[in-house]
Amino acid sequence: MLDLALLRRDPQRVRRSAERRGFGAGFVDEVVELDARLRAAKTATEALKAEKNALTATIAKAPDRAAEAARLRPVIATLEERIAIAAAAVPPLEAAIDALLADVPNVLDDSVPDGSGEDDNVLVRDSGPPPPLGFEAKPHWEIGEALGILDFERAAKLSGARFSVLRGPGARLSRALAAFFLARAQERGYVEIAPPLLVTPQTMWSTGQLSKFADAMFYDADAGLFLIPTAEVPLTALHANEILPGEALPLQYAAHTACFRKEAGAAGKDTRGLIRQHQFEKVELVWLADPQKSFETLERLTADAEALLQELELPYRVMLLCGADVGFNAAMSYDLEVWLPGQNTYREISSCSNCTDFQARRAQIRFRRDPNAKPELVHTLNGSGLAIGRTLVAVLENYQQPDGSVLVPAALVPFAGFETITPDGVAH
Repeated sequence: MLDLALLRRDPQRVRRSAERRGFGAGFVDEVVELDARLRAAKTATEALKAEKNALTATIAKAPDRAAEAARLRPVIATLEERIAIAAAAVPPLEAAIDALLADVPNVLDDSVPDGSGEDDNVLVRDSGPPPPLGFEAKPHWEIGEALGILDFERAAKLSGARFSVLRGPGARLSRALAAFFLARAQERGYVEIAPPLLVTPQTMWSTGQLSKFADAMFYDADAGLFLIPTAEVPLTALHANEILPGEALPLQYAAHTACFRKEAGAAGKDTRGLIRQHQFEKVELVWLADPQKSFETLERLTADAEALLQELELPYRVMLLCGADVGFNAAMSYDLEVWLPGQNTYREISSCSNCTDFQARRAQIRFRRDPNAKPELVHTLNGSGLAIGRTLVAVLENYQQPDGSVLVPAALVPFAGFETITPDGVAH
């Protein structure tokens, strides 16, 4: 949630950020007006309480306390009524401000470029030109169906559109990718977590998923629980309502989970293949960091995800997202995009974001720099390391061979247990 103190202190920065996102900035004036009324109500309440306390002190010092109390009792009674009226105005004003701020995105970092959409994202670096295959590339759905490792028809029979069945070497390769990602995360200092896949509405709200994205989530009304859209949710909220010792930071968590999203993309887009599914898997990386180090932590997080693409020898690029393309919770984001020769384009495979104190304020995740220090909000960061289905897509399309077989990246062979999938769909 947006920091009300920041809006009080620098409303123009908040306004500029909203406008750069293409988000209406009218809320700024509304919050400023409500906040002025809130502070006036609090000031009036405190002034009336002080006046009452002064009269009570007068009674205590009077030579004839009973007589003085009798004289001032009507005045004090009137003050108590006025205090109650002034105090009663505070909760609804606070609720109105919270309701407005709940749907306002994070304030962009000043380094985020201006832009109106993904075409305005800025190339930071890439792995070089994608190497030519030397033959006409096929998309992954054709490769997978020809090898018998992807079955969309039977998945549709089971569950409807935007689901898939992985068979044989396809399932093994997916499992190998998860094991590879988790092994590398452990080497880089991440603690593996196996979180619940069902979480409470409060957990969803505390990580910025509600109420803006409610329609995109699967919800069990009887249980009162949401299926997670990403492991970012339980990993970030793991320390909700806690005060951590400063020496515990940073905390690095990794989790391999299934993820569930009702709205898998724009109508008619990516209707074939594994790119946009209602159910998918990924390894998520989450940091809880010292606010003074969160932007350097973002570079580290991005490098951790990037190293996986390097080791798999997949062509990729790193894009700095423009203001209109940065997600709701984030102040700054990098997208890692992998080259897909079968589709002749780059596609996002990880988004690494610094959410500053936006999620931590909702979740009340705080730390003390030393035992006697005032608690501060941590900064939260997250990124995919990596999306498993999309990495499988990238492997199938980049490692396809003219005879219809698919090679396994060398780094993945120890985890998969085979080096190639031959045209007959057998792993060798």
